[in-house]
Amino acid sequence: MKFKFIEEFIVKIFMIISILFVFGILISIIGIIFYKGISSLNLDIITKTSNGDFFQGERGGILNAIIGSFYIALGSTFLSFIVSLPIIIYLNLFLKENSNISKVMRFIFDVLSGIPSIVFGAFGLSILYFLHMKASLFGGIITVSILVLPIMCKGIDEVFRLLPKELIETSYALGSTTIEIALKIVFKQTLPGIITAVFLSFSRGISDAASVIFTSGYSDNIPTSLFDPAATLPLSIFFLLLNPSIEIQNKAYAASLILILIVFIFSFISRLIKNKLGKYIVK
Repeated sequence: MKFKFIEEFIVKIFMIISILFVFGILISIIGIIFYKGISSLNLDIITKTSNGDFFQGERGGILNAIIGSFYIALGSTFLSFIVSLPIIIYLNLFLKENSNISKVMRFIFDVLSGIPSIVFGAFGLSILYFLHMKASLFGGIITVSILVLPIMCKGIDEVFRLLPKELIETSYALGSTTIEIALKIVFKQTLPGIITAVFLSFSRGISDAASVIFTSGYSDNIPTSLFDPAATLPLSIFFLLLNPSIEIQNKAYAASLILILIVFIFSFISRLIKNKLGKYIVK
């Protein structure tokens, strides 16, 4: 009995240390970026576009990168969503549970999730070469949509699999078709989880640099067409950090602070929506 008490105490201490370690990493990242970037964070950097000498210390801002990042993240999230939802509906409602096709598809999601984003960037570049296109907003959207597709699929799939089987069986017993069950029951019951998956994919898309470094290009201007090059926040941070000047590097930390703030806001909105809609879910 005494041994079990000691064992539980050790495990509890280990869990507390692990939680504090993860929390400490988060605080350290935010603290360092805030400390180094707050001095360079001003209205100009948010409201003005960069110019040819911005990365050499001249005046300007990263408005073009902020808008470019939103264009790519929103476009890629939308594309991945309209592809992911039919796939997951088919896997969970039209196929038998644990069928071979379902197992293969979920294995593919796992493999795609583990591929480094730079590989997606190289793949996107090869597609642009094949289509005889230059790096552009379109190329960035396509590449990032492929990057976040497995994240979206896995997120929605997990929510669908948590849905009570009795709810679906009861719906079939009442004469509902599979399409009716998918649209009127399953989609409504899984909506909070779907929204979480969408926001998670958006956050991943807006914060990735490797997948767009070859495919979206970079421009000091805000893109007005799908075929214009588009700047992004991660690439702006990368280019600013290449400069040996501490003052210019601090601008990179300011841009990082903006990116973190965007991700935090969308994560917070996702939580609010999930909590608001969650009370209507059948447990």
